[in-house]
Amino acid sequence: MVMVARAKALIPRLRERAAKTEELRRLPTETERDLHEAGLFRIVQPKRVGGSELDYVALVDCADMLGLGDASVAWNFANLASHHWMLGMFDKQAQDEVWNRDVNALIASSFIFPAGRARKVEGGYRLSGSWPFSSGVASCEWNMLASVVSSDDEADGIEYRIFLIHKSDYVIADTWNAVGLRGTGSNDVEVRDAFVPTWMTVAVNDLGGGETPGSAVNPSALYTLPVFSLFPYVLSGVGLGNAQACLDDYVDIARHRASTYNRTKLGDMQSTQIKIAEASAKIDAARLIMRLSCIEAMADARRGHIPDMAAKTKLRRDGAFSVNLCTEAVSMLFAASGARGLFMSGVLQRQFRDGHAVNSHLAFNFDAAGTNFGRVALGLPSENLTL
Repeated sequence: MVMVARAKALIPRLRERAAKTEELRRLPTETERDLHEAGLFRIVQPKRVGGSELDYVALVDCADMLGLGDASVAWNFANLASHHWMLGMFDKQAQDEVWNRDVNALIASSFIFPAGRARKVEGGYRLSGSWPFSSGVASCEWNMLASVVSSDDEADGIEYRIFLIHKSDYVIADTWNAVGLRGTGSNDVEVRDAFVPTWMTVAVNDLGGGETPGSAVNPSALYTLPVFSLFPYVLSGVGLGNAQACLDDYVDIARHRASTYNRTKLGDMQSTQIKIAEASAKIDAARLIMRLSCIEAMADARRGHIPDMAAKTKLRRDGAFSVNLCTEAVSMLFAASGARGLFMSGVLQRQFRDGHAVNSHLAFNFDAAGTNFGRVALGLPSENLTL
């Protein structure tokens, strides 16, 4: 695939800039420029506006490749690229508002629904709230913010909706000083009573699979996928690439290094060989799970099949499980690297920190995903109201 090859070509540069990226706590300007020039941010953007409109699995494959260089870069790439995909499901008027100005415009997000409060007014909504973890927000012109919509009539129930707003309507708080994924600039944003027209919003119920408001102009199956069922796979490739990088670097070290205590070559030690085998098996299994989940979802969408709740909870289960496999592999390799792995000058410590930072995302919490899968399997209702 051309885009995967372009991502691969960036790996040496991303590795060279990794320390700078962590120091900045956001992507360097030159890295963002590289991603733009390679067309990577637009891999799942509709063809009608010049995007590549690749199959959904491209998000996993490209993040996997970029993660070999720097997980922070892969994380921001995957987040920001996926928002072009989601915008393709909004009303055409919202798409035109963004892409008629700039087809390369970057869009941040925070899909933490309880962080916001919206109320319906004539012509739209009034939105307020404070959202954490808006990755790459300093580079973005727009933001997709999730909120609960309140109603005076309790009989209306709870509505979950996503709001697309311009950067002039929110304030960024510089809060991102984290142990892992340090270069993602995942800062907080605050909105104070902003008006958002109805056509700049989309209901979560419209994103559960099948035709969306954007299908009228973007008829591809890509824009009929169930968004929040597939949510883990937006970012799962980051954990995958980071784990593969950790394995590759550990193998390279083991080939050339001798034990500090008895001068035995690490590569001659059976324990080293077993750790490499087990870690690589976990990573290979994770890659198969991630890619197959995305490929099967696209196949279902092409034949007009909307997954039932059991299938949706399985997607969430497998997304979390596969990333957990990657984190286990990284932890195993880091422990096997000994005291030398602790030095900040080495790459393994960053991969360890980044791997666990990826795994801390709620989408990869297997207890939550597994519990919900088990509930549905037992005939109980799903606890995830966005599926």
